[in-house]
Amino acid sequence: MTPSLIRGRPRGAAAHISVRVAHAVLGGATGLVWLVLPGMTARTDVPVALTGDLPAASAAPAAAAGAPAGARDDAPTADLALPLLAASAAAALAGYGYVRRTRRARTRTTPGGTPVPPPQPPVAELDARARAALVEADDCVRTSREELDFAEGLLGPAAQPFAAALRAARTELSAAFRMRQRYDDGVPEEATARRHALAGMTGRCLEAGRRLDAAAAGLDRARGLERDPAKALREAESRFRELTSRTSAATAALAELARRYPPSAAAPVARYPEGAEDRLVFATARLNLARQAADTGDLPRAAGHLRAAEGAVAQAGVLVGAVERFAADLAAAARLVPAALTGAEAELAALRAEEEAPFGQPRARLGEADGALAAVREEVTGGPYDPLDALRRIVRAVAVPGAGREGVLSAAALLCARATTAATAAFLVTHRGAVGAEARTRLAEAERLLAARPAEPQAADALARRARELAVRDVQRSAEGRGPSAAGDVSWADGAVLAGILLGGDPDGGPPASFGGPRTRARRTLRGE
Repeated sequence: MTPSLIRGRPRGAAAHISVRVAHAVLGGATGLVWLVLPGMTARTDVPVALTGDLPAASAAPAAAAGAPAGARDDAPTADLALPLLAASAAAALAGYGYVRRTRRARTRTTPGGTPVPPPQPPVAELDARARAALVEADDCVRTSREELDFAEGLLGPAAQPFAAALRAARTELSAAFRMRQRYDDGVPEEATARRHALAGMTGRCLEAGRRLDAAAAGLDRARGLERDPAKALREAESRFRELTSRTSAATAALAELARRYPPSAAAPVARYPEGAEDRLVFATARLNLARQAADTGDLPRAAGHLRAAEGAVAQAGVLVGAVERFAADLAAAARLVPAALTGAEAELAALRAEEEAPFGQPRARLGEADGALAAVREEVTGGPYDPLDALRRIVRAVAVPGAGREGVLSAAALLCARATTAATAAFLVTHRGAVGAEARTRLAEAERLLAARPAEPQAADALARRARELAVRDVQRSAEGRGPSAAGDVSWADGAVLAGILLGGDPDGGPPASFGGPRTRARRTLRGE
């Protein structure tokens, strides 16, 4: 430990000490000059005695002739000029030193001074930044996943570093969404801690984007779209043809669902085949433009059109897959409903044998559960019904008295949660140009609860349903902002929403989104559009 640290001074204190010593020496010298100056300026003439040969009357003129006129009167003023000048200089130096010490005391962070913290932005501004960062980072992660899916088909093991970067970014984003969910739930409560939480969300999102930005150039080199897009074009066209046939099958499957179940059963995916067709039409145009640009040698432009086509094909695949999965989930739910009814009634019978339900629940709650199960059984035997909704009501009825759910009821709860979450994720992915941070946060929390061990299916199901409501609201508001013709219609063919997803928000041909973070995801341009 240095002597300056022992005394509590920073290392830079030596410079301040030398300045103070210089000021003291200069002040002392000024004072000394002031004291000595009167003696130096005093008259030293030795008077000469007058001889008696001269008359007294003639002596006065002679003395007057030896000095200029007025010299005796001006001598005091001349004697004071230099001391006054020295005093002014000393006062100026003292003022300068005082100002310097005051300014240094205000800005230093050593124990001898009080630091002045910079002004903090309002909480509303921090909250808006965090929401924007979540949306941007989520878009970057989802877009990167889409391009990486195409790259992995051609690169094979060489795509592993980019997959690792994407996993790291997704981890950061998941942590940010978890912080946001807790923040929305009121945790933490203290104001300063909540400000720190908002800053932490933003920091996590920035780190996710940084990891993707760092890997973007390497993926471009590995894919080589700007050098030779021929292989990637063939891969995209192959997937396009596959999805064209799957979209027709999804349309037929949706018609079958409408025949077997009420309209509410297939409502979450009712317009997904239409959305897939819109994206395939978009992909057709972009693939043609990419092929034309490649034939003319404009490879950067060909790469831009190819990326837009890949994005459209990827999202068409999401929509078609959602229809296929939802149809399978409905069929599985229909098979599970009878067993779930039997299991729920068995649990209620066991509880009824006791004097009261667990955790002190009154017997009246058991009666409510019996009524809910009876209503479900009547719907099942009365005609077409919604199997997933029936399972959800069965699980909720048994949960009323706090009974544990094992076996068939646990499977029923998981099936409902996973079906709802998957359908909501497909809607959010394909409408993400208009969906805000709140819906994304609820969906991320639902996915986290489903992946947890043990899972929390009922909470996940409720969060996924809420996320869907919020996402639909956001899309409707976006449509209302574009005019009365679009208001109230969550249209899959909405050109502005589609362009916002695939072409960076520019319907006339903006930069298509690519693998990367905020700095690199719009690096490919569509020149000449």
